Amino acid sequence: MVIKPMIRSNICINAHPAGCAKETERQIAYVQSRKSKRGIKTAAEGGTAPKAVLVLGCSTGYGLASRIAAAFEYGAATIGVSFEKEGSEKKGGTPGWYNNLAFDQAAKKAGIPSVTLNMDAFSDACRDSVIAEAKKLGITFDLVVYSLASPVRTDPDTGVLYKSVLKPFGKPFTGQTVDMMTGELSMMSADPANDDEAAQTIKVMGGEDWERWITRLSAAGVLSKGCMTVAYSYIGPALSHAIYRDGTIGGAKKHLEKTARALDSRMSAELGGHAYVSVNKGLVTRSSAVIPIIPLYLSVLFKVMKEKGTHEGCIEQMERLFAERLYTGGDVPVDSEHLIRIDDWELDPAVQAEVNARLAKVTQDNLAELGDMDGYRHDFLATNGFDVEGVDYEADVARMDVI
Repeated sequence: MVIKPMIRSNICINAHPAGCAKETERQIAYVQSRKSKRGIKTAAEGGTAPKAVLVLGCSTGYGLASRIAAAFEYGAATIGVSFEKEGSEKKGGTPGWYNNLAFDQAAKKAGIPSVTLNMDAFSDACRDSVIAEAKKLGITFDLVVYSLASPVRTDPDTGVLYKSVLKPFGKPFTGQTVDMMTGELSMMSADPANDDEAAQTIKVMGGEDWERWITRLSAAGVLSKGCMTVAYSYIGPALSHAIYRDGTIGGAKKHLEKTARALDSRMSAELGGHAYVSVNKGLVTRSSAVIPIIPLYLSVLFKVMKEKGTHEGCIEQMERLFAERLYTGGDVPVDSEHLIRIDDWELDPAVQAEVNARLAKVTQDNLAELGDMDGYRHDFLATNGFDVEGVDYEADVARMDVI
């Protein structure tokens, strides 16, 4: 069959196997080139580098990019966890499932140990499986990346299912958005959250599960001395704070950041290790595409940052996080809130001033001039394996369970 993108309300509901594989290979090639340019040495080569890395949420976005950087720039063995729909001969899988296939194939070819578990990372059964695989490989983790993004979580102690929402507090939020395929501007609104929705969002996206992972891994003896763990967050511009940073998701992220500070103290005392939250740049994801104001903001941001030569995607962000924050040979730089700031180029005052100036005058007629809809659209499609250079999208795809 010939596979074309199926898009509904700014969400792509299918994936192209070859495109996902090619995009994963592009990211691998990027970190390999950066390894050479930076003169990065693996631990085996005597460098400051991780030896074994666990990536929770390894299949897309920042999690996939983290795993690629750890393995192909720093030579680390990796165990990755994600919960993806598998492809069958006639039915397609999720993008992350194809990304994982491509990663494991490339790692095997390079002789880099990798194990990928397709499991619910919120479950204790998954934790037990990770511990068993680590012991089977004879490794202890010196880096644990927590990059889970899910709308739901089942509490392993009570069996209660919690659901997250993306809503403001106090009053409705209305912002301008853009259809990424047509470039049509419109208004989007979100009603305020109640207390129960706020609490459930923290249960899903806060730090509780992250802390449970570190507790179980430490008790099982599979964390190395000096182990670091890092989770990911986003703060973004002031114009989005009402819907994001000061809304339900922001509340969960603040809980995550509070958890990091507690974990840091504990890991320092027990392992000589550290826990961090890295605040990353705003990028095109399956979730960001449906947040009021964010698609339009990102389109303009991309244009401004590309003009300034500072634009980054997931792989560029994670390569810089590893090389210029986590593995410099010295202390990890953090701000006054104990946050790693890799969103520094996005929130550069000159960048934000120009973005705000353009957003104030953007119209349907000048959007193409003031924003980067082509780049935004490409990133959106590429996360699902479409619009990737080097892929013949008119070719027949005989099976949906291979890449």
